[in-house]
Amino acid sequence: MNFKKKVLIVDRILLTIVFVYTFCTMKGQQTPLSPVSYWVFTPYIYNPGIVGSKDFLSAGLNTSFQGNSNTQLLSGNTRLSKTKSGYFSSPDILEFKNIGIGGSVFRDISGLSRNIGISAAFSYQVPLNTTNLSFLSFGFSVKGVYNTLDNDSTGPARSFKKTFSPDFDLGVYYFGTNFFTGLSSTNILGHPWKSDSLDIFRISVSRQYFFTAGYKILLSKSLNMVLEPSVLIFSNDSTIRKKSANINPIIKLYMEDFCFGASFHSDEKISFFAQFRYPRFYVGAYYELPKKTAFYKKAPIVEFTAGINIQPDKSRFSNHSHW
Repeated sequence: MNFKKKVLIVDRILLTIVFVYTFCTMKGQQTPLSPVSYWVFTPYIYNPGIVGSKDFLSAGLNTSFQGNSNTQLLSGNTRLSKTKSGYFSSPDILEFKNIGIGGSVFRDISGLSRNIGISAAFSYQVPLNTTNLSFLSFGFSVKGVYNTLDNDSTGPARSFKKTFSPDFDLGVYYFGTNFFTGLSSTNILGHPWKSDSLDIFRISVSRQYFFTAGYKILLSKSLNMVLEPSVLIFSNDSTIRKKSANINPIIKLYMEDFCFGASFHSDEKISFFAQFRYPRFYVGAYYELPKKTAFYKKAPIVEFTAGINIQPDKSRFSNHSHW
């Protein structure tokens, strides 16, 4: 048995351990409007500049559950392309445009509050060299959130307040063959307010800010092994002054069809995630554990993702799967 086959066997063993552990400890947690793991599996949700940065269609589902709170996020993005006819025996040529599109549909239930929303994202990539291997992408997304707030779930006459609030996100993203970085802001309109003759209340939507940067290091070309250290700095209006609490170092290791990674929050949490790709689809899991508290005293955050990757090029030279 050669070394490459041994690595593939190790990949599958690690994946099995990951998902067995998941189903043994399955308790989820969510944050308003999106699962915790979106910054790992669907980063274009927090930075619309990332929309269309890959030359294939990607669509996926993130889901999280905990008690009476749960969140589902269905999202996708792609870079627009067109096919030019080839000549004689040459295959058709696929030409990508500098426009990316994406969108999401989300449902969030947290206690007495329920959100249902939809978003649409657009980006424009500016090539920075003649080989079209590095781009500066500008993106924005628009979304609407329909909120239902149950004021009294115990009384004889239940009172519901319903509010629709529009919002938007902005982002800029640079990506090349090895290095990437981005800056974005989501929920820019902040907390929408709703008033009536009795009182005034605020829908729980926080304005957020993100900065990310990372670098890909090729460890082995024959094994397709790549190490990706990166950092994600995020905050909202209430935590923007807590600089140390907002820094999140991340490490990813790609090995053939398997990806495993970890992040190290400064707020006494550590996260692990894994993803395995098959031809045209992928599955993944995300775990967030407390550093100083035993797992049986405080349930870990556990989330799942599944999706498809489709390359528009139908020639015999097409890759069967992508990261």
